[in-house]
Amino acid sequence: MNHPPVCRLRALRSVELLTPDYAEAVDFYEEVWGLQVVEAEHSASWLRGTGDEHHALRLTRSETIGLGRLVFAVGTPAEIDEAARRLRARGIALVTEPGPLDQVGGGYGLRFHDLDGRLVELSADTWAVTARGRDVSLPVGVTHAVLNTPDIDASVAFYRDVLGMRVSDWSEHQMAFLRCGSDHHCVAFNQAPWVSLNHVAYEMTSLDHFMRGLGRLRHHGITPEWGPGRHGPGNNTFSYFTDPTGLVCEYTTEVAQIVEDTWICKVWRRTPELSDLWGTAGPPSPRIRAHMAGTPDGSPVTAPPVDARTGARTEARTGAHTDPPSGAEGAAA
Repeated sequence: MNHPPVCRLRALRSVELLTPDYAEAVDFYEEVWGLQVVEAEHSASWLRGTGDEHHALRLTRSETIGLGRLVFAVGTPAEIDEAARRLRARGIALVTEPGPLDQVGGGYGLRFHDLDGRLVELSADTWAVTARGRDVSLPVGVTHAVLNTPDIDASVAFYRDVLGMRVSDWSEHQMAFLRCGSDHHCVAFNQAPWVSLNHVAYEMTSLDHFMRGLGRLRHHGITPEWGPGRHGPGNNTFSYFTDPTGLVCEYTTEVAQIVEDTWICKVWRRTPELSDLWGTAGPPSPRIRAHMAGTPDGSPVTAPPVDARTGARTEARTGAHTDPPSGAEGAAA
């Protein structure tokens, strides 16, 4: 039996990140990264960008490191109720039944797990906030998340068939870029040995804001670990950093806009020239590759050891493994 997608997703609304370095992470994302705390509790903080979403990021105190949940916007409560019916018809169990969400930011929604066990939240009627204005070099909000998965074909099929996303492009058979609106991608999957978060990207209003944001970070003594550059798939600019937890965050802008009737999905070669069209970023370092790989158990990524002869850092260890997953650098996201 062919099932239709459970709903029409409007956008990636927010992400939840888990961190044992809670206070340091809140300080980083507010004082350095440029988000604004809208509400805080002992073990959780909600931070917004300059856009009209109540929050783009929830930081939650946790013993493990990684992604807590992905939150997608759906149009109406009626669509949430219909999504619940269609999820049940597919045999997908609900973690939270459809109804008012008893959480900061409000809303009407439901939650379930994807194939890799990630918590997915669908929500409508969340609290409105006044936009802060986009004339400052601060993030508008979250724009995409890249997820490491041991079965990229199954993950793509789930998000395409269940959630109605469309595949915009492939980077060989290593990465897949999926959209739910006009942006080239709001989620991308990276083939890897284990499930983990690769990185979360935050939108800057323009190329000028993007560069000014990098300048603001430099003022805080923080320089990019990869970037600035411009990817081939998606055509978006990129600059990658690690937060105090070791999770990777990205400033990006100018992502390709999709016209549904004319866009043709392509398979990109994984070459330096296509990973960075500007040719300015160079290859990703072992450190950033290791942090994009994450660990299979949510433990911290160990720092890359230094070669005593050269002073250069060698490949980092991720948990009990000696090599980051192939393609862990997210070379086109």
